[in-house]
Amino acid sequence: MSDSGKVLIGVLAGAAAGIVTGVLLAPASGKDTRENISSKTDELLTNVKEILNKQKEQVEEKVGEMKNKTASKS
Repeated sequence: MSDSGKVLIGVLAGAAAGIVTGVLLAPASGKDTRENISSKTDELLTNVKEILNKQKEQVEEKVGEMKNKTASKS
């Protein structure tokens, strides 16, 4: 697994652990807790999408570089 993949897994695990800890320790009603979970889940998904988009851009850039290298060798 690449270093960026390990970082992504670490970020996701850390975010999930933080959310779970925060929700379980927060003194709130059931309704407030569910709303909090929903809000934090949305934040986590947004962060994951941003990370994945950055990874996608990096992969596309590398693919472009490889195409250029192979085209110049032909």
